Amino acid sequence: MTSCFHCNEPVLTGDKFTTVINGQPQPMCCPGCQAVSQAIMDAGLSSYYQFRSEPGHRQTGLIPEQLSQYSAYDLPEVQQDFVHKQDNIDSTSLSIDGITCAACAWLIEHKLKPVAGISNVLVNSTTQRALVSWDSQVIQLSEILQIISKVGYQAAPYQVDEQEKQSKADSRKFLLRLGLAGFATMQVMMFALALYTGYFSDLEVEFRDYFRWVSLIFAAPVVLYSAQPFYFSAIRSLLSGKLNMDVSVSIAIFGAYVASCIATIQGNGEVYFESVSMFTFFLLLGRYFEQTARQKASVSSSNLHKLVPLTAHLRRNGEITEIAAKQLKIGDIILVKPGEVIAADAEVVSGQSSVNEAMLTGEQMPIGKRVSDSVYAGTINVEQPLEVRVVALGQDQLVAEIIRLQELASNNKPAIALLADRLARYFSGTVLSIAAITYVVWLFISPDDAFWITLSVLVATCPCALALATPTAVTCASAIFTKLGVIPRKAGVFEKLPKIDHVVFDKTGTLTCGHLSIGEVKTFGGYSSQQVLSLAAAIEQGSLHPIALAFSPFYDHQHRVEHIDHHIGLGIRASINQQQVCIGTSQFVVPSLNIVPSLNIVSPQAIESQWIYLSINNELVAKIELLDQLRADSLATVNALKAANIKLSIASGDNSGHVEFLAKKIGISDVHSGLSPQGKLALINQLQQHANVAMFGDGINDAPVLAGANLSVAMGSGSAIAKNSADLILLGDHLSRFNDAIFVAKKAQQIIHQNLLWAFAYNMVILPLAVTGHVAPYIAAIGMSVSSLIVVSNSLRLLRIKL
Repeated sequence: MTSCFHCNEPVLTGDKFTTVINGQPQPMCCPGCQAVSQAIMDAGLSSYYQFRSEPGHRQTGLIPEQLSQYSAYDLPEVQQDFVHKQDNIDSTSLSIDGITCAACAWLIEHKLKPVAGISNVLVNSTTQRALVSWDSQVIQLSEILQIISKVGYQAAPYQVDEQEKQSKADSRKFLLRLGLAGFATMQVMMFALALYTGYFSDLEVEFRDYFRWVSLIFAAPVVLYSAQPFYFSAIRSLLSGKLNMDVSVSIAIFGAYVASCIATIQGNGEVYFESVSMFTFFLLLGRYFEQTARQKASVSSSNLHKLVPLTAHLRRNGEITEIAAKQLKIGDIILVKPGEVIAADAEVVSGQSSVNEAMLTGEQMPIGKRVSDSVYAGTINVEQPLEVRVVALGQDQLVAEIIRLQELASNNKPAIALLADRLARYFSGTVLSIAAITYVVWLFISPDDAFWITLSVLVATCPCALALATPTAVTCASAIFTKLGVIPRKAGVFEKLPKIDHVVFDKTGTLTCGHLSIGEVKTFGGYSSQQVLSLAAAIEQGSLHPIALAFSPFYDHQHRVEHIDHHIGLGIRASINQQQVCIGTSQFVVPSLNIVPSLNIVSPQAIESQWIYLSINNELVAKIELLDQLRADSLATVNALKAANIKLSIASGDNSGHVEFLAKKIGISDVHSGLSPQGKLALINQLQQHANVAMFGDGINDAPVLAGANLSVAMGSGSAIAKNSADLILLGDHLSRFNDAIFVAKKAQQIIHQNLLWAFAYNMVILPLAVTGHVAPYIAAIGMSVSSLIVVSNSLRLLRIKL
């Protein structure tokens, strides 16, 4: 199928939309891509298509309603867009304006945590967002927003477009502060040059005073306006009883300006207007680049809601009408035409097509969909029209669940990040103490130099780089995980992945696709295949096990099932139409039967087929073959893990020879079959005595095992995500993503260590130089800003990883 030259999506409109690029007509999938590509060409920017490393974005977006008052956020119809409800606890992600460092995040967390009704608060200073959970019976969302406002921050429920609009406004305001500081610095430096000539030649007092007063006037807006963000951050920190990096910066800026003003008024002493202006300019410049880098690092993890279209084609009373997607209700039937984006999580009720789910799972190949299959908001229907029934809206959709999991992962700080935050706070106090001692000592050595040397100490040793070392790297790594379709759900994933040296796989749904189908059916006692399959479907009805799903097409409502008794890993017994029916493994079913000689039950060894047995009233009536395909990338994943010196095992509840067959096929020698969930947990505990173990499972039946492993991994499939108790979810059901995740985690850990090493090394080198008077204030400002930029830029290298 032809792909759009701009966004790489399938072209389903033939040659209706084309753009001439470099002399060749290129196909476009829609008018939006055609308009954008034509604009690029009209601007003479054809090199974009020659040197781009990734396709452009499809021209589809969601523009949320503008919400202005806190009280409006308490309305149920408004909250359905951003509040997730589970039992009595509500949770949402808040966009917070004004966060400048890790200390701001700490302040908000500690302000909200003691409040009655708030159960959890996680603030990420890098993305400037907070994940908040609360009991709506005790406190309302509007009250939480008011509490955050009272500590100096403006918060609102996170909505993509509103966040982008606010970011642009903040950037413009920041650029104004930066531009004013740059302009004033140039003017002050001109007068400072004239003042410096006084050291080499006589400068009359009236000219010296004139230059000082003019410098005072030009430096005033820099100190009083451009430097405001540092003051507000420092005041908030002091009011909370803590120290952050902006305390020393504020003291340096304001103290130097006040001292210079006093010297100007009195007509004696030294002035530092040029140092103050230049210091503020370089600080703001560093913060601006840092802010830009943060936005770049988090952009891929913040735009998933844009995938959901604005409108949907609703089928009602035999007519198709186009309505706003927000007006959809559970149970509505919507028509999705080829090339259109699905507007809500739904179930296919009519039609057969394939759907591109790359935007959610990272898997580029379209996935076939037929009646009863699930489809998700934001994915694209590729081939034929589909009619689907809406099953989830708003915060209950898969795209919202992914964003919540992603938010949770990025807000859960690794242990090394918590350590860095503590060190930054202690370091700020230490710097202030050293600065005070430096000033006192230099008063005895050289009183004229005491002030500017102290100023240099305060500026040069600001621990900005230390505070940024970990959050920026974790944010970048999370962005890559999102592209891969890998969702970390719990804290510590980035620390655990590099340490894994033993991986244990479940069989069904992990090494195999988990979509079992019925093969050969052998019947005994005069029963037909249809009869035994309907009995099997009846006894398996209601179970989520892959075997049960294989029998679901044969379900007959006429069967009355009673007294169901599940034996995990073995089978099921029940009473059906007053007959005792048993289905399961040979060991579970056969010992209680009058064995048919021709049955030829095979002892556990390497066999290609998997069989299940059915008995009625203690008499064998069927032997049913189950077919399951090996995942396409199972062998490649196993080989890659072996190459990384990671040991491999299989732990399966299946006790047939099929487990041995698969193990030999993919090259795993350590095989444990016929295990109950307790048996799997015992195996994991045994292996953990000598290794860090990662366990793969389906996240439902294997919940105890997943909880017991050092790292648990679940194969994600839509609605089951919320039920998984795993640390890591592979959305695209590709085992090879686990290898990629290990690689990214190792790179992230490596970069975090590099950042911390650089931050500590820089401060250890610059501190003695500043204390001994070898660093001028403006040089200190440049050094501190460059140090922060190096840390941020080093973290951004993660985004260039190609997998």
